[in-house]
Amino acid sequence: MYLPKQFNNTDPAIAQRIMREHPLASIVSVGDDGFPVLSHIPLHWQAVSLWGESASEHGVLLGHCARANPHAQLLASQSQALVSFMGPQAYMSPGVYADKQRVPTWSYLAVQAKVQVRIIDPQADRDRLLKCLIADHEPSYAQQWRELPASYTTAMLNGIVAFEMQIADLQCAVKLNQHRPEAHVAMHAAYAAGTSTEQTLARWMEDLGLLPQTPSKV
Repeated sequence: MYLPKQFNNTDPAIAQRIMREHPLASIVSVGDDGFPVLSHIPLHWQAVSLWGESASEHGVLLGHCARANPHAQLLASQSQALVSFMGPQAYMSPGVYADKQRVPTWSYLAVQAKVQVRIIDPQADRDRLLKCLIADHEPSYAQQWRELPASYTTAMLNGIVAFEMQIADLQCAVKLNQHRPEAHVAMHAAYAAGTSTEQTLARWMEDLGLLPQTPSKV
C-alpha cells in the first residue's frame, strides 16, 4: 500500500492492536480470470500457530468462510493472499490549522499483510479455531456451543472452510498528521467532540503520545 515514511509505523504492538480491535478483514485472492476476488471475514490474530508451532515474527491469522463461497476454493488452491484491516478513520478539516492555506485530508489506521494460507481440515482443529473466535467475541457462547447436539455442530463444521494464515510481511499505516504537530491540539479537540469513531482517533492520539507532554501508552 502507499505508505509515506511519516505514517509508516513499525511497532508490532500497534499493528496487533489494530487487528484485534478491528477484526473484520478484507481478504484478496486472484480469480481464475486474473481479476481480484475479495471477501470480508473476521480474523483472529495470535502469536503462534493453532498447533503451537512457532509462527513468523508477525504471527498468524485464523478464520473461516462458508464452503459455498467461491473464495474458499481459491484459498485452498493458492498459497498466498493479501489481507487488509481498516481501523478507525475519519475526515479531518483544515480548520485545525492556524495557517488557512491548507486542505482537508483523512485520518486512518490500517494494516496490510501478505500471508501464506494453510487449510485446516480435521474437524477437531476446525472446532478449536471456532473456539478462538468465540473467545474473542462472545466467550459465554462457548458453553452453548458445547451443549448443542453433535449432529448439529458436525453439520455446521462441515459447512465451513477453515484456514490459518501465516503473516509473511506486514505494513502498518498510522495517518494522524504526525508531520504537523502544530495542529495536534486542535485536531484532538475536534475529534474528541465528534462521533464515536472520531473519539477513537482522539484516544489513539493520546495513546501514541502525539499531544504535548503526553507519553505514549503503546
